[in-house]
Amino acid sequence: QVQVEESGGGLAQAGDSLRLSCRVPGRTVRSYAMGWFRQPLGKEREFVASISRTGGYINYADSVKGRFTISRDYAQNTMYLQMNSVIPEDTAVYYCAVDGGSNILRPGRATWGQGTQVTVSS
Repeated sequence: QVQVEESGGGLAQAGDSLRLSCRVPGRTVRSYAMGWFRQPLGKEREFVASISRTGGYINYADSVKGRFTISRDYAQNTMYLQMNSVIPEDTAVYYCAVDGGSNILRPGRATWGQGTQVTVSS
């Protein structure tokens, strides 16, 4: 069974940078379409960013464009979300999703991690 592990969350001040990591233990990230979603307290889970299995398609939510970057490091077998210039509105639990059945991430068919908390203070 596929497992997904996120790490890298924590506390930050507005304007700081954070980097989240996502790994699929025992498997290669090259095999998956992957993405990040987040869920602020009391709100619905929302899309943040995604990268296709081939890496040719990358998408971002409007709210993070220009500040966040999704990438994969095949040598480290890890997918990252580099978060720059964070703002309090970025506070949420961040979830990694992986989909091995399609080039483009299908949230409804994805395997999800347990989430990592990001808290940004003003």
